[in-house]
Amino acid sequence: MSDHLNAVTPVAIGDVDVPTPGDVYVIAEAGVNHNGDIELAHRLVDIAAASGADAVKFQTFSPDKLVSSAAATTPYQRDRGGSADQRSLLEALTLPKEAWVELRDHATEAGTTFLSTPFDLDSAEMLVELGLPALKVSSGELTNLPYLREMSRLGVVLLVSTGMGTQDEVEAAVEACADAPGLVLFHCVSAYPAPVEECNLRVIPRLTELHGIPVGWSDHTPGLTTALGAVALGAPILEKHFTSDRTLPGPDHLASLEPDALTDYVATTKQLALALGDGVKVRMPSEEENAVLVRRSWHAAHAMPAGTELAGTDLQLLRPEGGVSPAVDIRGRVLARAVEAGAPVTDTDLVG
Repeated sequence: MSDHLNAVTPVAIGDVDVPTPGDVYVIAEAGVNHNGDIELAHRLVDIAAASGADAVKFQTFSPDKLVSSAAATTPYQRDRGGSADQRSLLEALTLPKEAWVELRDHATEAGTTFLSTPFDLDSAEMLVELGLPALKVSSGELTNLPYLREMSRLGVVLLVSTGMGTQDEVEAAVEACADAPGLVLFHCVSAYPAPVEECNLRVIPRLTELHGIPVGWSDHTPGLTTALGAVALGAPILEKHFTSDRTLPGPDHLASLEPDALTDYVATTKQLALALGDGVKVRMPSEEENAVLVRRSWHAAHAMPAGTELAGTDLQLLRPEGGVSPAVDIRGRVLARAVEAGAPVTDTDLVG
């Protein structure tokens, strides 16, 4: 891992640091895939917990505080059977206020962290009162600097997605979040699904270097390719949409992982994070028993008495590793004691 990634100060989400060496923090994004059904929302909590994800995340909003009555739905929302206007769509995807307490408690009991993305300040304050350790900020709010400033004063870590943004817009958003106790950015491509060729994953180490804070990947692509690339490039946190059934009606199901695929996503990305290591080249414990057998060392080509001044014809390089390393030239050295033919020549066999 490069020096600028090592220099990042960890941000605590609950009792877990991001980054944590050898791990990646995976947020299973339920979003609005509950379709407005509280029972389905609870099922999504169970799926997230069973997958091994570190957190399950929903979206919390009041439609009248988010969109005007005239706002049209996005093309992908219309293509998936959504309403013609965003207000109607969001009203059908809204959970009652009491649902958030139930879901928080359920997530805690299931052993995963409960998170949500508020889309208005009242929703954000309600989630803070529920004790959430962090709040997500959607890509659509990246340029909503007044909102970011208000969010940063709520006393919780902010997880800010940067989809549709430019480097200058990200910089302005980071400045607007200056009062937050911790900040994590997410590189993101706000398309569903996102074209792999547009993912530009090298933005992750670039933003990390520019801002000195953790930068993750909000993954809207199919498959594992970009998630693995993001982790390899230093992303310490991932976010991935999931659903109980991709054939359900609703805007996000088709671009989401089903339960088995989510479990594989979590396990595989965490395995890669573990495999990355610290970048310092050393002999590993698992190599020890092989190293002594496959490394060569200096051996006596024939029996020699003490006092012999070693010449090239007296020595040969053979396995195992028990003698002096080939990296050390012992020609011209004098034997302190006799050495038998074929025996390794060790440091204690040599004068001085």
